[in-house]
Amino acid sequence: MGAALKPIERPESLTESTVKRLRAAIVSGDLELGQALSERQLADLLQVSKTPVREALAQLRLEGLVRILPQRGAFVFTLSQQEVVEICELRQALEATALRIAIERNAAAFGQALAAVVQRMRRARARGDVRAYLDEDTRLHECFFAHCGNSLMAWNYSMFVGKIAALRTHLAQKPQHTELSFEEHEAMFDAVLRRDALAALSILDVHIARTKETYAAGVTDIAAADRPPSRRTGT
Repeated sequence: MGAALKPIERPESLTESTVKRLRAAIVSGDLELGQALSERQLADLLQVSKTPVREALAQLRLEGLVRILPQRGAFVFTLSQQEVVEICELRQALEATALRIAIERNAAAFGQALAAVVQRMRRARARGDVRAYLDEDTRLHECFFAHCGNSLMAWNYSMFVGKIAALRTHLAQKPQHTELSFEEHEAMFDAVLRRDALAALSILDVHIARTKETYAAGVTDIAAADRPPSRRTGT
């Protein structure tokens, strides 16, 4: 009976593929904050019908990456400075808890996963590949949830991780911020290897607090949330 009831493997649906493509374009900055999204143009670019595009935009709305306004259409998200602060506070609550639990419950596997990510981050930095580095930055923080053993906590974080990654892309415009961020990642990794939860949490506090301050001080397009969305069409 067990052999007959193996899970059915199915190809990824057009909607799932479209969600991934659009999410990646927003996270990477290829689609800019506040940019208008035309279902027709996106369908033409991705060579799909408008239906998977519409369904993908609805999913990305749930993740906070897309705003859908009545009589106006769909737009890439924008955030006010206050909303940036709130996201950083949410990160602090979720990531600190997941980090502590991962060290307590699964330190060996957690450390191994972080070691692989940090090594890839070093390689990306060495070759000047900013996009690859930012992808690994996101994966490092996702490791907290992959090893904390709490699926509900991981699911809640997954609903915001795309928006966090998109904001991280904007901070990459500031090389000094990225340099300090990497130093903090390495320090957190070292603390996890020592199973020193207090040290890891202290570094994470500094890491997220500085991120919040940097957004408030210098990322000018964040305040676009306080202005009407652009009518520029998606490309």
